[in-house]
Amino acid sequence: MNILILGSGGREHALAWAVKQNPKCDRLIVAPGNAGIAQIAECAHFDILDAGVVVNFAEENAVEFVIVGPEAPLAAGVADRLREAGILTFGPSGAAAQLEASKCFTKEICDAAAAPTAAYGHFTDEQAALDYVRANGAPIVIKADGLAAGKGVIVAMTEAEAIAAVKDMFGGAFGGAGAEVVIEEFMDGEEASLFVLCDGTEALSMGTAQDHKRVGDGDTGPNTGGMGAYSPAPVLDARVEQKAMDEIIRPTLQEMARRGTPYQGVLYAGLMIRDGQPRLVEYNVRFGDPECQVLMMRLGAQVLDLLQAAASGQLGEAQVNWADDHALTVVLAAQGYPGSYEKDSIINGLGDCPEDSFNMVFHAGTSGQDGHITATGGRVLNVTARGASLSQARERAYAMVDRIDWPEGFCRRDIGWRALR
Repeated sequence: MNILILGSGGREHALAWAVKQNPKCDRLIVAPGNAGIAQIAECAHFDILDAGVVVNFAEENAVEFVIVGPEAPLAAGVADRLREAGILTFGPSGAAAQLEASKCFTKEICDAAAAPTAAYGHFTDEQAALDYVRANGAPIVIKADGLAAGKGVIVAMTEAEAIAAVKDMFGGAFGGAGAEVVIEEFMDGEEASLFVLCDGTEALSMGTAQDHKRVGDGDTGPNTGGMGAYSPAPVLDARVEQKAMDEIIRPTLQEMARRGTPYQGVLYAGLMIRDGQPRLVEYNVRFGDPECQVLMMRLGAQVLDLLQAAASGQLGEAQVNWADDHALTVVLAAQGYPGSYEKDSIINGLGDCPEDSFNMVFHAGTSGQDGHITATGGRVLNVTARGASLSQARERAYAMVDRIDWPEGFCRRDIGWRALR
């Protein structure tokens, strides 16, 4: 089978790594890919947001299955065009991708489905939003309604922070994504992620994880795209997971189907859990990054079979076979991230890190230049390991981190702290 994966980050490297292990995979192409992906797959360079270009490339290369990694091509309707061309595709339609592309749309779905989530207000006018903040006080959560590369959410602990966030969003800090703003009640508890495969009718839970959003140890500093993750997440035990499926996921899918936009792909539910009760923080319509990396480490080659089953409407016959183990990933980021940072610094020591089913360094923002691996983004590497226990996985991951020679990079040193405390 010829397979095309769209994307260039650590998520796509992890997906490619898992898919490549399946004997069904004859040829693997990733567009545009990165320096790590180039070591295991062909990299192709074209505009993955242009559906016509994607379809033409797939047809010219006899691609039989397309896996859409990031959210932007999904929101642009790339999956729709691929399916119209008769190409089996993993990822929701552009209409269904509104679950991530519009915070307001998600809130409306939750209201209709009676899915537990935060109280909220939706605003297109700055003054009305500021009045809402002043009326409700802090802490409070300010969200750009549209796609903002994982950075359009401000958890404001003071009213002054909330007012500044509102003004920033309406002032264009997040471009068109902040033209509309959703302001939510601050939910207290422990956050974790549930990943569910959907085929338009059936839903299959495929794992839990916990991300570390803040840039600094002890969950301090500004929010990021994610500084590390581990799986499984103890707070999302079997009972809480079942409640989330029954009260949040399935009612959402039923409402989406009722509206004529059945959901097919992976549905990533960010949940806030308090006293055993999950509430929805947000939906994403693709695998999380870096949560995908720990899920792929634990799932391996079966990932291709599961994604195919979801894409072809056969999830009712599928099951997830978990090893009784743990995985943890540490993000190495460029100094200065999530603010400004330098690019093109050289990363050494990657050849000293093992690459096997228990240890992998997944590349995110990297490029190959003159025989060297260079950093081209903010989040650059995902150092990932499995172990019989979370502490063993953590020990293996940080041992690899210490082998990497990159003075211009940094990482958190406490990934997994909530589960290990």
